[in-house]
Amino acid sequence: MKQLTPQEEQLMRFVWQYGKGFVKDYRELYPEPKPPYTTVATIIKKLENKDYVRSKLYGNTYEYTPKIKESDYKKTFFSGVVNNFFGNSYKEMVTFFASEEKLSEKDLEDILTMIKNKK
Repeated sequence: MKQLTPQEEQLMRFVWQYGKGFVKDYRELYPEPKPPYTTVATIIKKLENKDYVRSKLYGNTYEYTPKIKESDYKKTFFSGVVNNFFGNSYKEMVTFFASEEKLSEKDLEDILTMIKNKK
């Protein structure tokens, strides 16, 4: 799985959110000022070349659908972040976010409850 640029990742989130769609559909999901149609079309072609979306021709326009699940993308690239920045230790990652005050005590309690309930 090839890594996405920030622009590709933003559009890919729209593809996951919207599901099947045309360039015009995805363009509508952008906040104002919306990028030009041609910009969105270029980015979606890059996503197709990277095997993230598939296209189906209808007349003179293409309908796009995701080829990769959002959860698979997150697993792949989040694992890389944990490996590269936290020595492959999720404990180190959680400690980092707690010390940076990005996770509250309540957040940590919720995480512990989720872990306990999964067992």
